[in-house]
Amino acid sequence: MAGTTDGSTKPVAQRLLATATRLFAEQGYDRTSVQEIVEAAGVTKGALYHYFGSKDDLLHEVYGRVLRLQQERLDRFAGADAPVEQRLRDAAADVVVTTIENLDDTKIFFRSMHQLSPEKDKQVRAERRRYHERFRALIEEGQRAGVFTTEVPADLIVDYHFGSVHHLGTWYREGGPLTPREVADHLADLLLRALRP
Repeated sequence: MAGTTDGSTKPVAQRLLATATRLFAEQGYDRTSVQEIVEAAGVTKGALYHYFGSKDDLLHEVYGRVLRLQQERLDRFAGADAPVEQRLRDAAADVVVTTIENLDDTKIFFRSMHQLSPEKDKQVRAERRRYHERFRALIEEGQRAGVFTTEVPADLIVDYHFGSVHHLGTWYREGGPLTPREVADHLADLLLRALRP
């Protein structure tokens, strides 16, 4: 990411992404024009198309950067040298914290995902599926080891947890009665409770 303009210390691509995220959050993806993004970022349309290609690419990247972060962290938790129950709990809590820390990005995405091109939509679904499969593999590992119940299918447990995560944007408020870590701990505990034999 080379180059900055207007004396900004942020690289152009990073500035474009931050500006697009703010505008998408404030006025919606469909009501935000490319012209508004480049003017607010203080760059040319040519710069936007150099880094992202289209407004669709910006939307994809808004969510993609969060998903990449979460995937990297999940891989680290899953591969840790700890009992499966601890690894699952850490992963379950982490996805809650990282979602709350990036709440604007996830809210924008779930509100606007249907506006992605078919190609980008397919790509995002594949990335999310990879994440969910890695998470499910932890549950299945615990089920095989007899640590978790096999009475509830692993797929249902995954849907249960991620349903909660995907709805955080509808109710979580910064400065509310629960910190991100407290919400994460409660949801991770609920998940483990559902898995106890």
